[in-house]
Amino acid sequence: MRSSEHFSSREPMKSNGASPSIALPLLALSAYFSLAASDPRITEAGLYCDNSTVVDGSIIPNYIAVLREIPKSVTDQHWGNYSLTSPPPAVYGLAQCHGDLIDNDCLLCYARSRNRLPACPNFGRLYLDGCFLRVDGYDFYNETVDPMHDVLNCSSNSAVPADQKERMAEFSDRVDQVLRNVLASAVLNKGFAVAGKDGAGGVAGVYALAQCWSTLDAGSCRVCLENATSKARSCTPREEARAMNAGCFLRYSTTKFYSVPVGRAGSSTIRVTIAIALSATAATLLVLIGAYIGYKEYSKKKQVQSSLMRLPMTISKSGLYFKYETLEKATNFFNESRKLGQGGAGSVYKGILPNGKVVAIKRLVFNTRQWVDDFFNEVNLINRIQHKNLIRLLGCSIEGPESLLVYEYLPNRSLDLVLSVNNATRILTWEERLHIITGTAEGLAYLHGGCGMKIIHRDIKASNILLDENLMAKIADFGLARCIAPDQSHLSTGIAGTLGYMAPEYLVRGQLTEKADVYAFGVLVLEILSGRKNSLYTQGSSSVVQLVWKHYKSNNLAACIDPALQSEFPILEASNVIQISLLCTQASVELRPSMSGVVEMLHDKDHVVPQPKQPPFLNASVLYNKCSSRSSTSTHAQLTASEVSSSLTGSPQSNSQYMIEATESR
Repeated sequence: MRSSEHFSSREPMKSNGASPSIALPLLALSAYFSLAASDPRITEAGLYCDNSTVVDGSIIPNYIAVLREIPKSVTDQHWGNYSLTSPPPAVYGLAQCHGDLIDNDCLLCYARSRNRLPACPNFGRLYLDGCFLRVDGYDFYNETVDPMHDVLNCSSNSAVPADQKERMAEFSDRVDQVLRNVLASAVLNKGFAVAGKDGAGGVAGVYALAQCWSTLDAGSCRVCLENATSKARSCTPREEARAMNAGCFLRYSTTKFYSVPVGRAGSSTIRVTIAIALSATAATLLVLIGAYIGYKEYSKKKQVQSSLMRLPMTISKSGLYFKYETLEKATNFFNESRKLGQGGAGSVYKGILPNGKVVAIKRLVFNTRQWVDDFFNEVNLINRIQHKNLIRLLGCSIEGPESLLVYEYLPNRSLDLVLSVNNATRILTWEERLHIITGTAEGLAYLHGGCGMKIIHRDIKASNILLDENLMAKIADFGLARCIAPDQSHLSTGIAGTLGYMAPEYLVRGQLTEKADVYAFGVLVLEILSGRKNSLYTQGSSSVVQLVWKHYKSNNLAACIDPALQSEFPILEASNVIQISLLCTQASVELRPSMSGVVEMLHDKDHVVPQPKQPPFLNASVLYNKCSSRSSTSTHAQLTASEVSSSLTGSPQSNSQYMIEATESR
């Protein structure tokens, strides 16, 4: 679960030019028989994102619900629309296949568009050569034309040499005739028509298709297609043109691109031909599948994984696959009553598998490349490491409209819910708090070297510490984690994490070491000890680090500890743990202990804990003014290095190194 206070300018995921969606490859594989037998026309004609609309993460549940409901209508009638206006924000969706596609091709085309459209950071419209999908924040169903966003695409090749003016004029006349014919037929034929050798109004050498969206009436359809026809004419003498309006799609080409609409033509000969072709193709595919199985038996697993849509090797190695439908049913179709938490990248639900096992299912939506990166990062890392204080990954699914991660279910949920006095079902005793602190420290020490690698979590905070039935701490959410080579002192990386938990050298210089986790751990321990959240967004408030330091310097130990404990804690032990946490939040990286050193200090009561110096503080009022106009419950607040430096306060000695580098870029 991601905090709403996330701060991110993450490294972009390397891409080979493919769509950021990862659901499509498996979907295409499962539909391979249909693809081989026909043509769903999934070539992208245009993807247009509404960059003028600022949308926050609260749109995600409605967005997913709309995309999930639309295919119920598409299956029966080749088009569908669905909207959700409550709870806000409102989301409206429309999908429609062109009238010449057969049922299977229509579903495949919609599946492709459903997985491609989330590449837009918010709303958008996607035109494939066989279908259309649009998701927006208002009721657009009766729109015909949109001068701001409608698009005309003309091919680069000319159908006639430029020096043959008579032939150019003749070709333009033929295009004009076929466009007029297809427009008239579409208006009379419920918004769809083709023209050419196999369609009404055929003209030698020119083919055309017109499609209005079914939410328009006949009059609106005519208005839209007349506009599209006028624009398409301007492309002559080009070989091809696509006019993509808000309410319709029109295309002409010198190559036949559409399928014969079997249902409308009523040709038994065509049906028999298609049936024979399908049977032959199916038989061929059976032979190919048999050959593939034989090949798989004689190939290494690494080669097999490469053929299976290049999924990360570690996923298949561990047998982590779950069917999307299985997990959907396990959560009662993601019923709100099953929701355990909501974060910036998705939601977590309680699920009950068919065998009765209770699990936690993390539901992710990828509308940015970074979220795809997070998904693979989390699966790869958690699957390779195991420790009693790390959350256990049970599986994943990438088949549906969103990807899912399956974890062990922890009944006490996250530490932030337990620490919150308003929502707490119990008050943690001193022993329980120390048990959680020690477990978290041991988990981090394992990540920082005990696992044979050096893994930096980058987002240690109360909401990412989960508790089992015995209140054992388990570190969760590895989406931002990064590995550092043994010979590397640090990584220079984009800043990602949660304000208030990020070390100053990471905030200002983007230098990431394991000591960034140590700093976040120190802040977390102070929260556990004091019972206060480290909120930096209440104007005029102090951070938990600043408050504890003030009481620590005045020897007021009782004020550092959660008053809910009613002074029921060992004074010497509490003082040592406070010192350890303040050591972890030192400005200087060298002054912070390693996590293995922290574990040693927590276990050895006779260990002498060094005296901490004053930590740097993030000035809440400065941050409030800088972020109030930028951040929301769903977007990532972003500050420049100079803004972060100007909000750092503390002793001159501890702060000077950051003030010097205030002008550096992250």
